[in-house]
Amino acid sequence: MSDAVNTVVQDLLNRCHELGADPRNTNYAGGNASAKGVETDPVTGEPVDLMWVKGSGGDLGTLKAAGLAVLRLDRLRALVDVYPGVEREDEMVAAFDFCAHGKGGAAPSIDTAMHGLVEAAHVDHLHPDSGIAIATAADGEELTRRIFGDKVAWVPWRRPGFQLGLDIAAIKAENPQAIGVILGGHGITAWGETSAECQANSLEIIRAAEAFLAEHGKAEPFGPVIAGYEALPEDVRRARAAELFPLIRGLASTDRPQVGHFTDADVVLDFVSRAEHPRLAALGTSCPDHFLRTKVSPMVLDLAPDAPVEDVKARLKELHAQYREDYAGYYDRNKVEGSPAMRGADPAIVLVPGVGMFSFGANKQTARVAGEFYVNAINVMRGAESVSTYAPIDENEKFRIEYWSLEEAKLQRMPKPKPLATRVAFVTGGGSGIGAATARRLADEGACVVVADRDLAAAEKIAAELGGGALQASDVAIAVAADVTSEDEIKAGLAEAVLAFGGVDLIVNNAGLSLSKPLLDTTVADWDLQHNVMARGSFLVSREAARIMIDQAMGGDIVYISSKNSIFAGPNNIAYSATKADQAHQVRLLAAELGEYGVKVNGINPDGVVRGSGIFAGGWGAKRAAVYGVDEENLGEFYAQRTLLKREVLPEHVANAVFALTGGDLTHTTGLHIPVDAGVAAAFLR
Repeated sequence: MSDAVNTVVQDLLNRCHELGADPRNTNYAGGNASAKGVETDPVTGEPVDLMWVKGSGGDLGTLKAAGLAVLRLDRLRALVDVYPGVEREDEMVAAFDFCAHGKGGAAPSIDTAMHGLVEAAHVDHLHPDSGIAIATAADGEELTRRIFGDKVAWVPWRRPGFQLGLDIAAIKAENPQAIGVILGGHGITAWGETSAECQANSLEIIRAAEAFLAEHGKAEPFGPVIAGYEALPEDVRRARAAELFPLIRGLASTDRPQVGHFTDADVVLDFVSRAEHPRLAALGTSCPDHFLRTKVSPMVLDLAPDAPVEDVKARLKELHAQYREDYAGYYDRNKVEGSPAMRGADPAIVLVPGVGMFSFGANKQTARVAGEFYVNAINVMRGAESVSTYAPIDENEKFRIEYWSLEEAKLQRMPKPKPLATRVAFVTGGGSGIGAATARRLADEGACVVVADRDLAAAEKIAAELGGGALQASDVAIAVAADVTSEDEIKAGLAEAVLAFGGVDLIVNNAGLSLSKPLLDTTVADWDLQHNVMARGSFLVSREAARIMIDQAMGGDIVYISSKNSIFAGPNNIAYSATKADQAHQVRLLAAELGEYGVKVNGINPDGVVRGSGIFAGGWGAKRAAVYGVDEENLGEFYAQRTLLKREVLPEHVANAVFALTGGDLTHTTGLHIPVDAGVAAAFLR
């Protein structure tokens, strides 16, 4: 790549990053940008005109060079001569592959034609709230003239594709003074002969629209506040959200499991408190990027915030049944021969007045982004209603995009979900040893993980490690402080898990400690401490988690990290072994009780986990080494040599067993204890 081309690409990436960093300019993964330049053809040695454009699925704010599609302009523009017309324009996307330069980079998006056909060196297509507000106003064309004069043109709604690219190219040719266009129902497109000029033109359109709305918009576009629908106090609404979220998540997971996200942002609370919110919510979103993630419209609770919680839960179930019926009607009204099968009739967005918004997706990032997009939609509705009337694209056009064959193909190309995708795991004692290893394995297998530990700093370190590769680390894991001897801390920790991910599906009761003493040296305090942490703590965690799992009605897993000592009578270990036996019997009891809810309860009996173990590092290792008459640094090898396999057990081996029980293969196994001890005959289960 020549220095000149390097400069073109770097300028494009810089522009993308600057535009994408400000949510006023475009939403996450929304919009695209391009640049044209000249490179030497490696085959002919002749100069060739190329275009670099953000590929399908990328995000402007985080775009890298590998996320750009690279196409030959001559071949792309030659497609105009073979374009079969709007009824067959979807065929043109496959033709983009034949315009690739070299390996072509990322897969071209549906907006590629818009960038290639417009006669400008640089083009931006963005989804700013202010621009979409004008684009979705009932008199958007007139507002465009009023705000911009002849500097910005109006493009009537057209589904993204080749024809839209032709339309914009023609309008630019007819309006040489224009710096861009407002796309009816959709967003904006701007251009320039340099990257800086293009960016300046994009920002000029966005800021002018913002200024117009601020100056001319009415004060209360959503109408007056409904009496009694004001936001609940923060602590009350978050407690109510944690109480409702598992039920709502379960309803939203009727067709397929979902992860949830909650926000009580002021913009949401204000919207659902206003008189016009039922009308506007029913109209749905307009920008394709919005409704592809938020669905055609949200589910909206129609009870006051202070309604009794049991009444709210009953009403949510009724509204969900109605939503599913309405969505099926929407699908049936609009489907045509060859339409993809209905992908699910559950809501992606649920609005609860006084409390906030619950959004859902196949993973935490998708759920969070769906909520962010609905906030964008609220901003759009506010802007449009403040100067006009909100008039999104009609239902049939939404359906054509939601069930577009190209969208279906994009979904089919997505990688197969990992085994624990959509599962929310809560691991006690997750800051070290077996708990940390288990948290790592569950996250690697796709779970959202709540690392719970009495040592919050240790939990935060593990959670940050798990989320290190994510755009937002909290999309993968969070840390909570939880001393399992405290009923209040357990309730609070699980409430944090619910507010972060929508509920909990997989509990690992791992928190523990041990004091190695013979009977006569064991004090009541020694006995109580170990029973409080392991027996009582596991009981409390399981009880509070079961409440959530029952409300979700999605089944679940509870795994106890017990011990070989729950079966084997070792020396000088009365308090520890007795509490491990208590845990082992809890497995049997809870398996019998929770089976009717689809909750599996199983146990793991490790032994000799020395390396990486928090318990052994805390003094237990030295005491056990003294009991057996070996050096502490040789304790792991000592344990290994007394096993049948002569292998040392590590925390990762216990984590593997947790995954084996919960990863999807042992769907009919409950009440089981799995030994992870390298073979101790005296601890065999009968």
